Amino acid sequence: MSEAKWYVVHTYSGYENKVKANIEKTIENRHLEDQILEVRVPLLEEIEMRNGVAKQVQKKLFPGYVLLNMIMNDDTWYVVRNTRGVTGFVGPGSKPVALEEEEMLRMGIKSEAVNVDFAEGDQIVVTGGVWKDTVGVIESINMQKQVVTMNVELFGRETPVEISFAEVKKL
Repeated sequence: MSEAKWYVVHTYSGYENKVKANIEKTIENRHLEDQILEVRVPLLEEIEMRNGVAKQVQKKLFPGYVLLNMIMNDDTWYVVRNTRGVTGFVGPGSKPVALEEEEMLRMGIKSEAVNVDFAEGDQIVVTGGVWKDTVGVIESINMQKQVVTMNVELFGRETPVEISFAEVKKL
């Protein structure tokens, strides 16, 4: 299986978040989680002065573009290319070109491996976020997204939830 790389798609201006949401929905519906690993709209934190009041705002780093960490194949290309709001992949002609590692690093996106002290089947406790103090068993680990999936009881049934590595610890 080939390795996931970062690709850039061009979108209609102002559609970046809609494209991200649509691609994420398609990933879920078509079970492509192992092929399209992450969809990102890079944001920049800025302080804006309005009527003498400093306000922190998030601006899009690359308006009109969405980054995707994916394994490029006919299926993933088709899914992304045919998402509403996507005008095409960035690259010559219709051939998508992956971003180089140093280009990703300049944007503050690292893809280095993270060492964790837990494995599938381990019992963990959630240390932060909405599931704080929830105890569960790791069903799966996604190193790329840096999340663990565990089942929690929700409305009387087991429901899988993804929780960041930073918010869990092994029991």
